[in-house]
Amino acid sequence: MTDDCVLAEFRAAEALLEGHFVLSSGKHSSAYLQCARVMMDPGRAARLCCALADKVRMTHGENAFDLCVSPAMGGLIVGYELARQLSLPSIFAERVEGNFIFRRGFDIPPGARCLMVEDVVTTGLSSRECIAAIQGAGGEVIGGAALVDRSGGEADIGVPLTALVSLTIPVYEEGELPESLAAIPAVKPGSRGLRA
Repeated sequence: MTDDCVLAEFRAAEALLEGHFVLSSGKHSSAYLQCARVMMDPGRAARLCCALADKVRMTHGENAFDLCVSPAMGGLIVGYELARQLSLPSIFAERVEGNFIFRRGFDIPPGARCLMVEDVVTTGLSSRECIAAIQGAGGEVIGGAALVDRSGGEADIGVPLTALVSLTIPVYEEGELPESLAAIPAVKPGSRGLRA
């Protein structure tokens, strides 16, 4: 699946938004990729995650992983569907008082080879935090996967990251906004808030 095909799927789902957005990292951007809208169509989710599974296999080989682990909320559906495509079990970590933990009876067998799965990677902070939780629970994180790497390959999550599409979308600190962006009211569309 080409980058243009992936972006066409986002546009068809009305999930490639333009405006002024505050990302979960706290940084500001003129573009937002709403993966929840893309994943609400099971056929679209299967197409995108099948293509991502092919890229993961090309990068790591067959049977490289024992388990897919995602950070909730954003990575949950992508992680589940990617795990289905790779014939792996899927679990997720949840934030409790700012830290990722495993609940709901989830555990990681000691030494399990894990694939950390996100929807979108911007700075890589949430990915690194999830990876630390996996390692703290006894798992070995072999790689990461995401539908979108919006850092253009610049985000360092500590393990190789396989993304279905890599985009370079500028992000800004609040005090360093371009005039054109500062003139637009900010919206925080992600799972950690609605309005800035």
